[in-house]
Amino acid sequence: MEKRGVQQEKFSCSICLDPLKDPVTIPCGHSYCMNCIKDHWDGEDQRGIYSCPQCRKEFKPRPDMEKNILLSELVEDLKKIKPKPVPHVDCYAGPEDVVCDVCTGRKRKAVKSCSTCPASYCENHLQPHYDAPPLKKHKLVNPSKSLQEIFCSRHDEVMKIFCRTDQQCICYLCTMEEHKHHETVPAATERAEKQKKLQESRQQIHQRIQDQEKDVKLLRQEVEAINVSADKAVEDSEKIFTELIRLLQERSSDVKQQIRSQQETEVSRVKDVQEKLKQEITELKRKDAELEQLSHTEDHNQFLLNYPSLPALSESTHSSSFNIRPLRHFEDVTAAVSELRDKLQDVLRDSWTNIELKITEVDVLLLRLNTRDGFLKYAQKITLDPNTAHRNVLLSERNRKVTRTDQQQSYPDHPDSFSRCSQALSRESLTGRCYWEVKRRAGEVYVAVSYKNIGSTGGFGFSDKSWSLRCDTQGYIFCHNNILTPVPGPVSSRLGVYLDHRAGILCFYSVSETMTLLHRVQTRFTEPLYAGIWLVCDESSAKFIKLK
Repeated sequence: MEKRGVQQEKFSCSICLDPLKDPVTIPCGHSYCMNCIKDHWDGEDQRGIYSCPQCRKEFKPRPDMEKNILLSELVEDLKKIKPKPVPHVDCYAGPEDVVCDVCTGRKRKAVKSCSTCPASYCENHLQPHYDAPPLKKHKLVNPSKSLQEIFCSRHDEVMKIFCRTDQQCICYLCTMEEHKHHETVPAATERAEKQKKLQESRQQIHQRIQDQEKDVKLLRQEVEAINVSADKAVEDSEKIFTELIRLLQERSSDVKQQIRSQQETEVSRVKDVQEKLKQEITELKRKDAELEQLSHTEDHNQFLLNYPSLPALSESTHSSSFNIRPLRHFEDVTAAVSELRDKLQDVLRDSWTNIELKITEVDVLLLRLNTRDGFLKYAQKITLDPNTAHRNVLLSERNRKVTRTDQQQSYPDHPDSFSRCSQALSRESLTGRCYWEVKRRAGEVYVAVSYKNIGSTGGFGFSDKSWSLRCDTQGYIFCHNNILTPVPGPVSSRLGVYLDHRAGILCFYSVSETMTLLHRVQTRFTEPLYAGIWLVCDESSAKFIKLK
């Protein structure tokens, strides 16, 4: 059955793909339905050149067609053996598909387009391009609806040449006419050059994507750091204010207790005096009654006899008047507390202004800027300190440039000078927000920040007291506490360094037309920092740029 199937395909028309009907054989040897080849050549009457749909061989004039009786009989016999197969519905072209240019009637999907023919073919009509030797040299591409765009509209030739003068594709005939004196190259050559530029553009895009993905990661980390820091600040502030409230409550309780204690003491003392005065009053009233009784004695002798026996009036144990301040007992205490309240309000008002200022000063979005303008407002003048310089480095240009040299320099002996590594520190201590730039030339250069007490033998980045970025023509390596971390990024002779001492942020940037963040450090600086340069190779140099 399989063999019969193959035989039937051999006796099918390659134009309509149906079994041959009234088959005719043309001069090249291929056979078609008489009507199919007639319709095909009718469409080529304007050109006056007639071609075979399979091998593309051309004939002039139009060949005569006669029915092939033997082939017609064979086809009729095959029809009796096996009915015509029905193509799967997916083989037919839809509105968005590229159609086969050879199919008649209902068009099938093209599986390939030939840029040499030019035409598009379904799977069956494409077979000659795999079988016929002349067609095997044709260039097959994915199905395309715009094949005609590769042909010159004027000469109907494939445009294989690119005119650089007019920046357009042309055919070889165009180079002999309107593009005769223009700069032209093969389209493949121009494509190769533009492909190279395209790859460079893609590399730049990929680099920018990497940079921005790195920034996104840093921003994500920064968001986490902001949230953690803010949560801790809120927690600590609540604890502090709770402590302040507790202290105020304790002071309020102490004042209340002291007032009540003093109140009790004073009331007790007053009541004691009051009780004694009542006793004296009682005694005085008793004596007054005795005297009144004596005053009513009618017998003179009896009166005189009893009078001397009356006890003498004793002097009062209390003053006849008290120094009492009406309505002013603890009012002074209230005034003192009010004065404390006013002072606390003043302190809280001033302190709150400072707190608000510190809150609004929080600025962490200096991770990446496209220009230097945002950094230049923090520009810091940097000069190197000869007291720290190694004897194999030469300071020049007002101590802003340092060069590695074999000649020993006559720097004075100083405890801060480096004795092992050819490096130096700045005069200026760095606190707050600072930005500076370093331009390096030749060799391996370390751009660093360091505490003052790094020691005379320590190289920048090889202790926990310094941070450095090693720079050379191959790239960058970040160094801290003897840990070396490769850093990707565009190599530039100019580096920018941004420091936010209070926030613990240190950033290194590659500076060119734009600024590219190379590496960022988030830590806690416990001492003032100093800018440093370490030159490893002979004749290498670095210079602190004077920023405007």
